[in-house]
Amino acid sequence: MLIATAGHVDHGKTLVVRALTGVDTDRLPEEKARGLSIDLGFAYRDFGAGVPLGFVDVPGHEKFLRNMLAGVAAIDFGLLVVAADDGVMPQTREHLAILDLLGLTRGAAALTKTDRVPRERVAEVDAEVRALLAPTGLAGAAVLPVCALTGEGMGALEAHLVAHATAIDARSPAGNFRLAVDRAFRVTGAGAVATGAAFSGSVAAGDRLLVQPRGDRVRVRGVQAGHRGVVRGRAGQRLALNLGGAGREALQRGDWVVGEGLALTTRRIDVRLRVLAGESRPLRHWSAVHVHLGSAFLGARAALLDEREIAPGGTALAQLHLDRPTLAVAGDRFVIRDQSGRRTVGGGRVVDPFPPARGRARPERLAALRALEAPDPARALEAVLACSPGGIDLEEFAAARNLDPAESRALFDADGLVEVRVRRRATGLSARRWEELGAALRGALAKWHAGHRDQVGPDEGALCREVADLAPRHLALPALRALVRAGGVVRDGRSLRLPGHAPQLQGEDARRWRAVAAELGPRTTRPPVVSELALRLRMDKPALLAFLDRSVARRQLLRVAGNRYFHPRAVAALARVAADLAGGDAQGRFDAARFRDRSGIGRNLSIQVLEYFDAAGLTRRLGDTRIVVGSPAELFGAPED
Repeated sequence: MLIATAGHVDHGKTLVVRALTGVDTDRLPEEKARGLSIDLGFAYRDFGAGVPLGFVDVPGHEKFLRNMLAGVAAIDFGLLVVAADDGVMPQTREHLAILDLLGLTRGAAALTKTDRVPRERVAEVDAEVRALLAPTGLAGAAVLPVCALTGEGMGALEAHLVAHATAIDARSPAGNFRLAVDRAFRVTGAGAVATGAAFSGSVAAGDRLLVQPRGDRVRVRGVQAGHRGVVRGRAGQRLALNLGGAGREALQRGDWVVGEGLALTTRRIDVRLRVLAGESRPLRHWSAVHVHLGSAFLGARAALLDEREIAPGGTALAQLHLDRPTLAVAGDRFVIRDQSGRRTVGGGRVVDPFPPARGRARPERLAALRALEAPDPARALEAVLACSPGGIDLEEFAAARNLDPAESRALFDADGLVEVRVRRRATGLSARRWEELGAALRGALAKWHAGHRDQVGPDEGALCREVADLAPRHLALPALRALVRAGGVVRDGRSLRLPGHAPQLQGEDARRWRAVAAELGPRTTRPPVVSELALRLRMDKPALLAFLDRSVARRQLLRVAGNRYFHPRAVAALARVAADLAGGDAQGRFDAARFRDRSGIGRNLSIQVLEYFDAAGLTRRLGDTRIVVGSPAELFGAPED
């Protein structure tokens, strides 16, 4: 269990920790000289029965509140220290407000210096502290009178802490490893060391991690917990990591050391923001603030999303625009202070660390944010899919929820989610939305057939434009290709049609098509040139050319070269030849000679066909060879069996 002290300067926090652990947490010479805690201090003690306690002793002076905030972000238990002679003081109130903003619900209060005052004063301060705790997450916490110098009451405090530590379940090591760095230094002969609280996951020697927000890659050489080497450190512990690969200036307070699954950083964070009830005025839109997140201290602007201001004691959705990148995940707690950094204003919880660049306050975005406030990832995913017709980025969702690969795969494989690849990233849509897209595409295709009875059908681009008001191309295209794979739509060359549809030609064009189709059938991979075709059909060449071009416009034929027209399925068969040649080569390459030999269509026609494939996006020429860069089935459909 991690315990942090809190309270006003000179109320005896360091003495209480020393009495409990035997460790003087004032380690700096300046702290010794002034008798004043300036930076964070750390102490450990194993109280037996498998109950190790870690203490974070924080400075109480208002000048060092920034240091205090760096040490309390991942604690399990807050120990509010109040001197019986002074009673509740300004930093008592501010430190307690910070613990409350961080969502702490476990804690106690220690009334110190009881040897200096009569019992009546102790009772008076006891009542004052209980009243102070009442509106916070520590309402009803024990208030224990102690004297660290004489030891009076320390046994009861120790027993209380041990009882809580025994009752608290160990944190689950789920998720990617995350450690907020509060100290970084170098050890001669060992190298870089980073210490801090582990928020999630686990770590062992040999693991490869990232230092965020810079993205530096490091390797774990060793792990310590409580000043002792351990095989594996885990969430809920204060750890010291010996890191290989970290440059001399690479680690500092405010950094995160994380698993490789947390590669995304951010400068915008959507949050649920609360303003302290004791504030004298509301927090207005675009206010300049300081943000304390993890152990980091960041400048920011608070853009309010569903309100223009937040009254004291109120909450609202907001977007924090940070002055530099950081790492955050949903559910992280943070504290904000005013522009001068002298007063705690409020705080809250991260809702989405990867908000879209535009439309932050649109109704649909606010609905998605409210859906994402669900603490359970499965419920949040279901809710946000229901109100996100454009789908969601699954990589960002997994990083935002700190899901490791196994956790995210299990979640995304559940019923109700359809996963598609969009611009090399996985996008998730609800099953209902996916069905709506498929139905809209088939409906648009039926409408197109009704208006173009003499044509095979539109190509991908034209059909996607027909449903542009319902879905952008990057979503319509995967839905369309899924319909083709399922047989709900047929790809005929570069055209798309519903099963059973055929062009309905009238009059002379119908007669001409029957004649041309007999010569340019789906198996004809070496069609005659136009002049030869005209002789065979006993047709005037200009009239035949005009008809062939109309057939291309109707997508019944493809014009591969100036004097060569192919049936779309014949082109699909030749595209498959090219793909097979590339697939059978160790480097994925083939040349025109191999294509000629495999296809049997001759040298000149092979060159014409390959140049057509280059222009269509199937192949790319590299010197005297080619590689296949497109999908034959998606570009030309399936050849005739």
